[in-house]
Amino acid sequence: MARNNDRDRDRGSKRTLKDTRPRGKKKVCIFCKDHVTWVDYKDISLLRRFMSDRGKIRSRRVTGNCAQHQRDVAVAIKTAREVALLPYTQRTVSERGPGRGPRGPRGESAEPLAEGEVPLEEIESLAALAGIEDLDGDELDGEEPEAADLEGSEA
Repeated sequence: MARNNDRDRDRGSKRTLKDTRPRGKKKVCIFCKDHVTWVDYKDISLLRRFMSDRGKIRSRRVTGNCAQHQRDVAVAIKTAREVALLPYTQRTVSERGPGRGPRGPRGESAEPLAEGEVPLEEIESLAALAGIEDLDGDELDGEEPEAADLEGSEA
């Protein structure tokens, strides 16, 4: 199959040139501007300026640091993380719902409960709070529960 050489030749001439205009004022390294000799890993407020809200180290293009000071900032942030002055990551709050909800019990005993049925663990914890030792009704500290106590929980 023959190629259309004219079409292949024309394809290169229709390309657009890259825009080489300056994009704005170039950022200046704040460490070079202030003649800082070294970046202190204990200066947390300064280091937080070079971290994103999620705890990532921002790039040179974003911060405007020179290559040497960007390396110094990265080492200082990593050192501050190691001595627990800075977190490795920030806890993010999800805007979505909680998902599928909390997990149920594991194992073979994880049978689904019928509607209105209460798990045994919850009954035992409520009985312990009420001061009932035996759920069978054998020992009730010599007293019968009052009708008001039985209204909230039906056994």
